[in-house]
Amino acid sequence: MKSNLKYVLAGLTFVGVVLALWYFRNIVAYILIAAIVSLIGRPVVNFLNRIKIKSFHLPKWACAALTLVLMLLLLFGFFSLFVPLLLNQAQDLSSINLESISGSLKAPIENIDNFFARYKPEGSSSLTLEQLIQNKLVSFLDISLISDAIGGTVGVLGNLFIAFFSISFISFFFLKDETLFAEGVMLFVPPRYEERFVTFFNSAKSLLTRYFAGIILQITGITILVTTGMMIVGLEFQLAAVIGLTAGIMNVIPYLGPLIGATIGLLLGLANNLDLDFYHKILPLLGYMSLVFVIVQIIDNLVFQPLIYGTSVKAHPLEIFLVILIAGSLAGIIGMILAIPAFTVFRTFAHEFFYKFRIVQKITERID
Repeated sequence: MKSNLKYVLAGLTFVGVVLALWYFRNIVAYILIAAIVSLIGRPVVNFLNRIKIKSFHLPKWACAALTLVLMLLLLFGFFSLFVPLLLNQAQDLSSINLESISGSLKAPIENIDNFFARYKPEGSSSLTLEQLIQNKLVSFLDISLISDAIGGTVGVLGNLFIAFFSISFISFFFLKDETLFAEGVMLFVPPRYEERFVTFFNSAKSLLTRYFAGIILQITGITILVTTGMMIVGLEFQLAAVIGLTAGIMNVIPYLGPLIGATIGLLLGLANNLDLDFYHKILPLLGYMSLVFVIVQIIDNLVFQPLIYGTSVKAHPLEIFLVILIAGSLAGIIGMILAIPAFTVFRTFAHEFFYKFRIVQKITERID
């Protein structure tokens, strides 16, 4: 009887914890993001801790503060560099004349219309491709939609300010005290599992630190390569930088990200060169841009991804593919982005606590 009551209380406690985490999910998200920030900034803190001038060395709080300030300066520098480029690009796109689009693409649109006119079934829409493009562009540039978006942005900015302040504040203490996050989680760990949990946490922290550092390196590398490639094929720096940044950020999304980034880049290249002849100028330009994306993707597959996944995830490529596929089915693009770090934590946890099972031994055999 006492044994059954024990399990019932344990189950109710577990359900209560899950419900509390869900109710305070925003705060939980702040803590997790701050933990990731502390993982990325930990090498800088350790470096500052090792600096000594005679008998003087920086206290931990100063190392944490300097690291956080450095990360914030890099973040602000990034936005101050690229946000004006994005705004200029948006302004250029907003000034596009819809009639000029139709005129520039008139020849290929007519060819496509003639092709589909031969094979389209009876009773289908009589709209031509040119009319369809104009209707979609008009609805996309609808002023009321833009005003609604601006109105919603005000509320979003308020929430972002709260999130930014909260994450920065929590990150400072995580950077100052390396064990603070682990000690907070340890409050929910039974005493008999504490030693094994510390081993799991240290292993997961090491792998995730290398993973997120690798992701930053990947984004930076792809942004530089795509930007350079676009300038080589003839695009001006501002447009090339926007396309490169878009490709770098989108590449964080496994498998689909490179395709999304390339599609957006090609559309931007097309929209900014509508005054050129389609067959003799625009089409070759799009071909060269596509070649740049293909070359960069090959470099990513041969250099960046083996560096990231080989030193952090330590899993078979088929495992990674299946995990991303399942995560994408359950939670869409967000699930795909979070799939690899979550799988890394899961494998590390299973390796420490469930290693006696054969399936766990198989999927964790590459973990040291």
